[in-house]
Formats: sequence, C-alpha cells, structure tokens
Amino acid sequence: MPHTPTLFDLPFPDQPDLDIERRHAAAFDGFLCGVDEAGRGPWAGPVVTAAVMLDYNRVPKGLNDSKKLTEARREALFEEIVASAHVSVASASPATIDRLNIRAATLSAMVRAVTLLAAVPAYVLIDGRDVPAGLKSPGQALVKGDGRCLCVAAASIVAKVTRDRMMVRLEEHCPGYGFARHKGYGVPLHQAALARLGPSPHHRMSFRPVRVAADARR
Repeated sequence: MPHTPTLFDLPFPDQPDLDIERRHAAAFDGFLCGVDEAGRGPWAGPVVTAAVMLDYNRVPKGLNDSKKLTEARREALFEEIVASAHVSVASASPATIDRLNIRAATLSAMVRAVTLLAAVPAYVLIDGRDVPAGLKSPGQALVKGDGRCLCVAAASIVAKVTRDRMMVRLEEHCPGYGFARHKGYGVPLHQAALARLGPSPHHRMSFRPVRVAADARR
C-alpha cells in the first residue's frame, strides 16, 4: 500500500515564508503572534522568550531562524522588528528554572510574553512541540517554526538578541566566567571557569555540570 506523506515527511523550507501565516490570516484578521525562546540549553543566565506580532505591510527583509544569522545581522533585524511590530519579552531566572525545570519555566515565560503584548493576538504560533497552558488565544506548536514562519523567526531574533545583551551585562557584574563570550553555554571556556571559580548565583544548579562543579569544591 503506498505511503501517504504526512506533514512530518515533507521537507522544511530553507528559510521562513508566509505559507503558515496565510493559512490563518483570513480566519484571524491577520492578528497573528509568533513566539520563541533563547537560552534553554545554557548552564547560566535566564531563558528569554519573545512574542512578536508583525505588521505584514512592513516585514523586515531577511527574517530567519536566529541561529542562521550572524550577530551583526541579528542586531540589525532586531532594531527593524521593534520599530515595526508589536513586541514583548519575558524571562525566567536561574532560580525559577531550578524550581520549575527548564521546560516549565520556558512555557510560563512564553505565556507572560504573549500577555504583555500591547495588542491581543487572535492566534499564536509557537516554536517547538508545546502549546503553553494558560494562553488566552488559540494557537499551535511548530517544530522548527523559527525556520518556517516569519513571525516566529522574528520572535527568535528578538529573544536571542535580548538574551545575548543580558549576558554581556552579566559579565560586567560577575566577571571571570566569560559570559559575554559564551552566553552561558557549556563550552570548554565556561567549564574551566566553573572549575576555577565554582558556580555563581546566576548558574542553574539543576543542570548536572553545574552541580558537579559545586560538589567538586565541597
């Protein structure tokens, strides 16, 4: 019996387009919101979420998954997005991540980001596999949504740039760990700093490499 292709069999586009937004635009008057996060994997710093409602008459050119863009391009697009769209951000601290777990902390921050928007979205498109509980608008999760959908791509850029800037400032207040360079991710430079200095108040103690570093100093 021939196999009928499903959504998961189809290749994802090389860059986001308007196909997904067009499917919902008529039903929801174009009031669509993209949501994404930055910082689920790092050992230190917050997880940051962003919600973006694009003005589809003023979409910045070159929107894409933030990981596929250079830092300079992300920064330039960030300025264009915040100047032309409804944007909000919310974060969860390391203490909140340790208390809830990273998944729950991220989903909670996503709800807060959507709630903080100046306009109420009619439909929410969320990067990942989860639709956060507590959203007041209907929505759907999109695997690799930041590479498939323009409003989610915009949210990925806002979340990434916001978090990177936070980590640069954190380095000023907590020097020695290299936060401005590695943004809290588990690279060798960060691991060496953890072994030398031990965890800071900005580290996620629920993450195993951080616990190991703390235990080694006892």
